[in-house]
Amino acid sequence: MEEIKAHHPGVVEPKSSSEAAAVEYDGEYGDTHWDLKDMQRLGKKQEFKRNFSFYSTLGFVSIYMATWEFVLVSLSVGFANGGFAGLFWTFIGTVLCYSTIVASLAELESMAPTSGGQYHWVSEFAPEKHQKILSYLAGWMSTLGWLASNASAGFIVTTMIEAGIEITNAEFVFPNWQYTLIVLAFIVLTIFINTWGAKTLPTLEVISLVAHILGFFVFLGILWGMTPRNSAHAVFAEFTDESGWNNIGTACLISQVSVLYCNLGSDSIVHISEEVEDASLIVPRAMWWSYVINVLMGIVMLITMLFGIGPLEDVLEADAPYLNLFLNTGSTGVAVFLIIILFLLIFSGNITALATTSREVWAFSRDNGLPGSSWISKMNHKWNTPFNSVYVTSVFTAILCCINFGSTLAFNIIISLSLLALLSTYMISIGCVLHKRLTHQALPPARWSLGRLGLPVNLFAFFYSGFAIVFCCFPTGRPVELDSANWAPLVWVGVLMLAGVSYIFHGKKYYTPPVMYVEGRKAAGVGLQAVS
Repeated sequence: MEEIKAHHPGVVEPKSSSEAAAVEYDGEYGDTHWDLKDMQRLGKKQEFKRNFSFYSTLGFVSIYMATWEFVLVSLSVGFANGGFAGLFWTFIGTVLCYSTIVASLAELESMAPTSGGQYHWVSEFAPEKHQKILSYLAGWMSTLGWLASNASAGFIVTTMIEAGIEITNAEFVFPNWQYTLIVLAFIVLTIFINTWGAKTLPTLEVISLVAHILGFFVFLGILWGMTPRNSAHAVFAEFTDESGWNNIGTACLISQVSVLYCNLGSDSIVHISEEVEDASLIVPRAMWWSYVINVLMGIVMLITMLFGIGPLEDVLEADAPYLNLFLNTGSTGVAVFLIIILFLLIFSGNITALATTSREVWAFSRDNGLPGSSWISKMNHKWNTPFNSVYVTSVFTAILCCINFGSTLAFNIIISLSLLALLSTYMISIGCVLHKRLTHQALPPARWSLGRLGLPVNLFAFFYSGFAIVFCCFPTGRPVELDSANWAPLVWVGVLMLAGVSYIFHGKKYYTPPVMYVEGRKAAGVGLQAVS
């Protein structure tokens, strides 16, 4: 406790252990007793003020996931790969399987609530001789995954502007150069909010949470009240394969990629865990309940969409199938109104996406995981945000956005790349804690624990991650040509090779695995880690 007090001025030692659990310290950073204890164990110096409460944390992760919103705008692949029924039952099966990954990550977060997330967990829980290289690769994959996710978010909001114009001008299409410039303009706007406006983020996330829930009920009321109905048989029992695979099962398994994309992001909040009060309990709770709530809302919205979107033949011919749904209300004004609401909600998630990605990049740089780490990891205490990391993240996101972003092919490559990179970090992280459980090694205590279910849940999550990775590598349809191939696996492997080369020339010498700072396992002479 004395060492904690030395690094956190203003902290008062509790009178008893039972009192300690309830005391919140109003020191420089707003830490609770548990936060101090966790940061001490992890060997990290507190750099952020903890200004995220449970509701702002829940809002942060919920608006990033935005499951019901993304059900409307990004499930178009599923209509060809299985039809209405195929999409519905694939969605149900996928969210049930993916829930084991979310639960596993939530428990890992409770054990080690750090902004590093997956690469830290791998470093702490991997077999000792593999800790450094595996955590380094996990850090690179996590960075790639969040960069790709951030880039895809820019694509979607720009596509929605185009779709809104199409409501009154059916032939309108942005030239690729205009498309890219609009995406870049949105990136600049999110930079401003994440730097000079950073202090407003917690409040903005609470507002986003309220809007996320209210918007859901507004959409339900309008769509159920104003659209015609497909039959229940068409929605739940008619499977079709228009993808060219000539196999309903294969087609549906490929469409799970877009379903996963709709439900991705429960772990986004992990990367701001050093900004959350009582993080080892609040963050895993927010991860799990945001997933449950978003999935339930997503299922209801999916049913609403399938009933109201019109004949499958018309949907397959549409560039933006959700426009069919909105126009089926019979009112152009209502369709425009729905587009605007959806745009605002998804854009608020883009702000969260940049915050998540920049914190992950900052944390990885804190451990010298990237070239130029000493500059990237600098913290601006006045604004409580790492400005340099925000800028670097935005530059690389912009580079990804310049890959001919005006095409569906580019979007499919980006979301596949995001899923490949992030799923690989999930698989490694869960695999490491699974190895510890199977070999009966001690794990740190978790306030949000899976208990006896830990082993079977981790086991299923590990193998499902690998299963999903395989289907992220498939093209969406056949025949496969150069302009319809899935190039994401090639990019993924290329980045893995780049990470390997970087490890040889940079990481091996400069990268310090987070486990080196963990209490009880510190290297000789290593104390609390501060950011220069």
